[in-house]
Amino acid sequence: QVQLVESGGGLVQAGGSLRLSCAASGTIFSINTMGWFRQAPGKQRELVATIASDGSTNYADSVKDRFTISRDNAKNTVYLQMNSLKPEDTAVYYCNADKVRVGVIQYKRDCWGQGAQVTVSS
Repeated sequence: QVQLVESGGGLVQAGGSLRLSCAASGTIFSINTMGWFRQAPGKQRELVATIASDGSTNYADSVKDRFTISRDNAKNTVYLQMNSLKPEDTAVYYCNADKVRVGVIQYKRDCWGQGAQVTVSS
């Protein structure tokens, strides 16, 4: 019904940049908040950034001033521009949509992508 697919991951050197994309597909009327989470090996998944449907954003302190989240509502796509990457940014990055309207009164909550690997070498 709703599928999120991430793209844009890869290997970069410290100080480099990557741009992640996440496209939601299916029968979608609208999406409330979209966001990015990441999970390093052996660690819990953590919030990176979120963006609400009105464009308001929220960032983890560790990525403020380096990462920028944005979205294209017409395409149901969220982006994460990552600059000045550090080795500690290495993780699998997951896209999330917290509330997706899929019908007149039907919703899907907590939709997740399968993840995109981001590796930053020192």
